[in-house]
Amino acid sequence: MATCPSGHPSGADDYCDVCGTQMPGGSGAASPAVQSPTRVAAAPAGGEPCPVCQAPRAGQFCEVCGHDFNAPADAQDHRGPGPGTGPGLGPLPRPPTPTRWEAIAGADRAYFNEIIAEGGPDAAAMAFPPYCPERSFAMAGRHVRIGRQRSSGGNDPEIDLSGPPQDPGVSHLHAVLLLRDDGGWDLVDPGSANGTRVNGKALKVNVPVPVKPGDRIHVGAWTVITIRENMP
Repeated sequence: MATCPSGHPSGADDYCDVCGTQMPGGSGAASPAVQSPTRVAAAPAGGEPCPVCQAPRAGQFCEVCGHDFNAPADAQDHRGPGPGTGPGLGPLPRPPTPTRWEAIAGADRAYFNEIIAEGGPDAAAMAFPPYCPERSFAMAGRHVRIGRQRSSGGNDPEIDLSGPPQDPGVSHLHAVLLLRDDGGWDLVDPGSANGTRVNGKALKVNVPVPVKPGDRIHVGAWTVITIRENMP
C-alpha cells in the first residue's frame, strides 16, 4: 500500500484515497512546473454518507460528486446534481412568479355619450346607470367569454355582464379572451350585435387582437372592461 506526501495510507497509486493529494510517481503525476498544490489533509474517514449523492465518505472529497466534507454547510448545495447545482454553487434561483390577470368591468359615461351621439334605433331608449359598481373577474383557463347570462340557462360567460345594472347593448356572447402560448391574451369578437372596441378602435369580426394590461375594452352601450395584471 502506498503512502501519500501527507502520510496517509492509500490503496490507489495516482491520488490519495484520504485527502486527494497526487501520489509521487503515480500514473496521474504531472511535471513539477504544473504540479497541483497539496490539499489540506482531512480527518480520517468517518463513514457518513455524502449529503449530495449519499455515497459513503472516503476522504475530504466525495469520490462520486466531489462534495467537500470540510466546507461550511451554508456553502454547499444539498439538493442533488442537476443544472446549476453542485459544491459551492449555492441555491438555484427561484422560477419567476406567475402573474394573475383580471378584468375590471364598470361604466364609462364618455363612451355612452359617444354611442348616443352616433344615433341608432335604440338610442332614445338607452339610459346611463346612476350607480354601477366595478366588478372584478379573474382571467383563468384557455378562454374567457364576455357576455350576459341567458335566462334559459346554459353555458354562462366567465365575465357575466347581466347586472344589475344591465347593459342592453351587450350580447349573450359578445367577445372572447383567448390565452396565448406565451401567457398573453388575444381578444376576438365572434359577431356581436353592437361590436367591440379596444382603446377606441373597433374590432373586425373573428380577427384576434392582442390585449395587454391597461387596455380598455368597450362593449354594449356603456360598459368598459379594463385589463389588469397583478402579482399573486
